[in-house]
Amino acid sequence: MHLTDEDTDRLAAHLNLSVADFAARYTELDPFRSHLVLKNRPNGECVFLEGINKCAVHPAKPVQCEGFPNKWNFPGWRDMCQAIPVEVNDAEKL
Repeated sequence: MHLTDEDTDRLAAHLNLSVADFAARYTELDPFRSHLVLKNRPNGECVFLEGINKCAVHPAKPVQCEGFPNKWNFPGWRDMCQAIPVEVNDAEKL
């Protein structure tokens, strides 16, 4: 999943960066060179993952991360991520 323009605007504002600075620091082109995606750490973790289940930019979380980790259920996802489900309120369950 790629970052939307709204994602980059929201994340840049959340981090008090210009969109250009945010993109340079935290994004890269997808393998098809058609969209921006969040960078991963060398071990494959998201650049914004803190510990095993906390998103450092949760209030501005991009669409590509919606439902993490509660709604991730594709085959093999636990091999990629050992996140613990996060309790959410009813508004966040949508």
